[in-house]
Amino acid sequence: MAQKLVLKVLTMTDDKTKQKAIEAAADIYGVDSIAADLKDQKLTVIGQMDAVAVVKKLKKVGKVDIISVGPAKEEKKEEKKEEKKEEKKEEKKEEKKEEKKEEKKEEKK
Repeated sequence: MAQKLVLKVLTMTDDKTKQKAIEAAADIYGVDSIAADLKDQKLTVIGQMDAVAVVKKLKKVGKVDIISVGPAKEEKKEEKKEEKKEEKKEEKKEEKKEEKKEEKKEEKK
């Protein structure tokens, strides 16, 4: 399961240090994507990697604070889609049951 790791690299103030941080994170096995926000000094790393290894590698670039670690959003979307499909199926089943009940009531009259 892919995870999303959001870090604050306090030394990432210009393009040179941003590039160093991205390259350091890219060296870690299992990293799928990296996004860097220079203004907020945030580095977002997504993939099936060890969060400790990422932080350890980035500490060579500068001071690192972990903001959040959690599942990647892509998986959440897929889970939500599956849940919505199941809910729709259940609603359709309930509607069919109600229609059958109404038909039976009309036949009795």
